[in-house]
Amino acid sequence: MPILRQVVEIDEELCDGCGLCIPACHEGALQLVDGKAKLVSDVYCDGLGSCLGECPQGAIRIIERVADEFSEEAVAERLQKTGRTAEAHEEHMHHAPAREARAGAEQAEPLPCGCPGSLSQSLQRGHEAQSYSSGNPHTSGLPQLENWPVQIKLAPLNAPYFQEADILLAADCAPFAFANFHEQFIRGKVVLIGCPKLDDAEFYVHKLAHIFANNDIRSVEVAFMEVPCCGGLVQIAQQALAESKQPIELMLTKVGIRGDIQLKHTVPAVKP
Repeated sequence: MPILRQVVEIDEELCDGCGLCIPACHEGALQLVDGKAKLVSDVYCDGLGSCLGECPQGAIRIIERVADEFSEEAVAERLQKTGRTAEAHEEHMHHAPAREARAGAEQAEPLPCGCPGSLSQSLQRGHEAQSYSSGNPHTSGLPQLENWPVQIKLAPLNAPYFQEADILLAADCAPFAFANFHEQFIRGKVVLIGCPKLDDAEFYVHKLAHIFANNDIRSVEVAFMEVPCCGGLVQIAQQALAESKQPIELMLTKVGIRGDIQLKHTVPAVKP
């Protein structure tokens, strides 16, 4: 029976038919048709967006619309017909409750791109950081990064480190302009970076909205540069918060190209 729920939507104009999203979908809901990725049927799509981070063109997003209910039985039948193993699907379906049990663990799930450098991880600090600093004469402080990956497009939607997190949404130029970025900005934060001018802003809005809506996020700080185009990151954050309908406090910090902080402003959380 059709209900209002979240499903994926593919922009055919952006899709170049690379096919990378196909194996990323654990339910087999996507396939290439006439050189474009297509959603085969609503019943196969669980709306969790495992395929989002795989699309290099940003052609996939999650929307809310009236759609047929997701059916595990239909998925199992499809996987059997297409010759894909059901084990991966079963592991994926049980992954969400398992995340909470694994919160704080060093290693999370690998991202669908399969790149070792994109492996989702919670980085443990303490003795490791002390050893890193004392063993390297060129370091002048301890690294504070606690999560990987940091690029918005590569970030998983429901990583354990998002639970009860304070998120730092940073323009990717900001760490190069501000000398003590790790200590002043990154400490105690989950870091996500992007460029509002060079990247797909609409994709970022929808992905961040999903992260905000489906994880217990405590606050969001946006570290953006003084250059006009960088203000787009503020708009991305504001639109994502509005779309998520979550009462999350927003802090805006503008960094000058000479390394000074030009503005700090807090926007109180507003209940929808």
